[in-house]
Amino acid sequence: MHQQPAPRPTPPFDATAARALRAALGMGPEHVAYGMRTSFGLPHVTPALVVAWERGAATPDTAELRALCGVLWCSPDDLIGAPRTLREHRVAGGLAAEDVARAVGLELLAYVRMEEADEWRGNDRQSATLAEVLDLSPAELVTVTGREPRLAEMLRGAVTTRWQEYVRPVGKLLPMQRRTVGHALRALHTEYRRQVTVPRGPGDGAASGAGDDAGRDFLDRIVDRFWSAVRLDTDG
Repeated sequence: MHQQPAPRPTPPFDATAARALRAALGMGPEHVAYGMRTSFGLPHVTPALVVAWERGAATPDTAELRALCGVLWCSPDDLIGAPRTLREHRVAGGLAAEDVARAVGLELLAYVRMEEADEWRGNDRQSATLAEVLDLSPAELVTVTGREPRLAEMLRGAVTTRWQEYVRPVGKLLPMQRRTVGHALRALHTEYRRQVTVPRGPGDGAASGAGDDAGRDFLDRIVDRFWSAVRLDTDG
């Protein structure tokens, strides 16, 4: 029985950049498609496919991306967006699924299923190895392993209660020095208290409402604020 080849991995694609580069060259989707067909031997590329790429409805594979770069006179870096998923980080690093699976100590099929479901289920040791293999920052690791909601919950607890009690659990979740985690949590706790503590007089409901709104906004963006506090601590 003939087995269909596995679909080729696709790198993260910056649809907005592709559209802007084409427009800057004064080209229409039909010109791009024609160039990819005649100069790069990709007869399946149509103007509709180019439009789909630019709208984010489809993503060019590696061969199509190289051809698109040739037609648009740009480098692949100009059209590759920031990786978001586990698969995109692996492809951006030029690694095969077998390489990553072997490095983190997983069966290939188990790892591929995690990529397909976009759900990382490795343990802490495997997660740390994954970060090394894919060159992930702590923020990227949290995102691709699906730990951001858990981190956000811990951070909200840290700023609204005693931040010291969260240094250890947050430190276990992230591949970071505990000292850095502690400094960031303390800074967040201080800033949150400043946001919600609004000077008010007798019956000053407006001030109370302003403090409530500021507090809610702070908690809604708690993860971004945490990474900003981490950068300030590590850069300082």
